[in-house]
Amino acid sequence: MTLPRTSILAMAAIALTLSFTPASPHVHAQSCNQAAPDNSANNKNQPTTADKQSNAQADRETTAKIRKAIIADKGLSMYAHNVKIITLNGAVTLKGPVKTDDEKNQVATDAASVVSSSMITNQLTVKQ
Repeated sequence: MTLPRTSILAMAAIALTLSFTPASPHVHAQSCNQAAPDNSANNKNQPTTADKQSNAQADRETTAKIRKAIIADKGLSMYAHNVKIITLNGAVTLKGPVKTDDEKNQVATDAASVVSSSMITNQLTVKQ
């Protein structure tokens, strides 16, 4: 016996609907109630944020060279490899979390291999 095409489509639609229904309403409610990570309020009071990055070619090249130097340093953690590098008129600001004070200093040293250390503002924080 074969089922009519509409019956097959109806069963497929029901199966598809059930596959997207959460296993537990409690789990779904928890995930919806969690706030997304957002530090916008913190950034509003900061003079140098990533959106202030200059689009001048020299500043973009400086940022790229510093990023390459930091990524090439395999002794650094993933946190350190992902710090924010903001270059504005040749002045570099480093922001974001790192794991240790030594790592904070090493990131600044890596950046100083590209630009003068007097042009670097180190605002890195040690993750607790």
